[in-house]
Amino acid sequence: MSLAESPVYSSSSDDFAGLLERELESGSSESSPVEEDKEADDNGSDVESESRIKRRKVENVENLEETSGSTSQGFSEQKSEVSAVEDMCAHPGSFGDMCFLCGQRLNEQSGVTFGYIHKGLRLNNDEIDRLRNTDIKKSLHRKKLYLVLDLDHTLLNSTQLNHMTAEEEYLMSPTDSLPDVLKGSLFRLDFMQMAKLLDPKKEYFGDRVISRDDGTLKNQKGLDIVLGQESAVLILDDTENAWAKHKDNLILMERYHFFRSSCHQFGFTCESLSEMKTDESEPEGALANVLDLLKRIHKIFFYELGGNLIDRDVRQVLKTVRKEVLKGCKVVFSRIIPSKVPADNHHLWKMAEQLGAICSTEVDSSVTHVVALDAGTEKSRWAVKQKKFLVHPGWVEAANYMWRKQPEEKFPVTETKSKTQTP
Repeated sequence: MSLAESPVYSSSSDDFAGLLERELESGSSESSPVEEDKEADDNGSDVESESRIKRRKVENVENLEETSGSTSQGFSEQKSEVSAVEDMCAHPGSFGDMCFLCGQRLNEQSGVTFGYIHKGLRLNNDEIDRLRNTDIKKSLHRKKLYLVLDLDHTLLNSTQLNHMTAEEEYLMSPTDSLPDVLKGSLFRLDFMQMAKLLDPKKEYFGDRVISRDDGTLKNQKGLDIVLGQESAVLILDDTENAWAKHKDNLILMERYHFFRSSCHQFGFTCESLSEMKTDESEPEGALANVLDLLKRIHKIFFYELGGNLIDRDVRQVLKTVRKEVLKGCKVVFSRIIPSKVPADNHHLWKMAEQLGAICSTEVDSSVTHVVALDAGTEKSRWAVKQKKFLVHPGWVEAANYMWRKQPEEKFPVTETKSKTQTP
């Protein structure tokens, strides 16, 4: 099933699309150049920089031929004027193969496609930078950051009709369906319709929905098609590897499984939320928790940092907040890291350090937590004897998802039968 990835807030996207649509209407004939550029409004939605030469209005060839008293010399001068305008244009973007600024046909396509703003729209790198610089000033003035949201397994979960269990069929009844869903099947909606269900009044992300096909990187997600400065972008997603180039912007979400098929896909054999006719807690669930986190980051970014607002970087705020989670903890791993793997290369070691913990390979009086799968290891027994916390690896992972230190008693370690015990 095709699902959208990453709706994003960008005020310039809507303003820019509206302006381009007006320009297209004024120059719909293939032989007619686009009309004179409109001045930038107070919201900064202009599509041409102040330093760019203002476009001249040029009459078409047919009108020139019909004008009384026209001469071949006058026609030649007019053609030269058209050529001069085209030569001076930097071609900031195009619709198809036509520059949206001067109307010239372009032999080569360059830049990045922004089909989610307007079908066929491409912008070159300089124009993308200009729009981002314009929009960041406006967004910061409004005290807004950019938020990129993944859909499936983050905000919602999907399934197919033939994958539903008997215990889930109640969801097809009118009383258990979302409003207007039965006008078409919820399980056959495309990503734009899913976005409409999430935001029916278009108050949050409206039509700013980016699909996999809009991306420029194969099997990866990127911010190159987002008209927002990376220093002000936060990403919510359940898949860390999808954002290889933007991990510093990422808030990793615990994968949301509602349907049985989703649980099965990822190796879970437990009863699904849908089969239990329940859902995650609204006041204490993952979305409620991440909302609190976003509010904290917003407050720190806009109200607790010194210096120029434009120079601030939300990625640094994210790192600072993350390092507070396990601050003051010293962690030793017991039989978690394979002997042939350097300890500091293990993902749990790295995760604990990113959360602010100090990691060690040896126990001493300063150690606060021993992380193990078996309570029978030497280090596990030492932790119990010394009255240190003995916790399951899930304790570190839960802290990473919840962005706060979790109660140790919720992550107990039991002893397993084994003939050979190692540290």
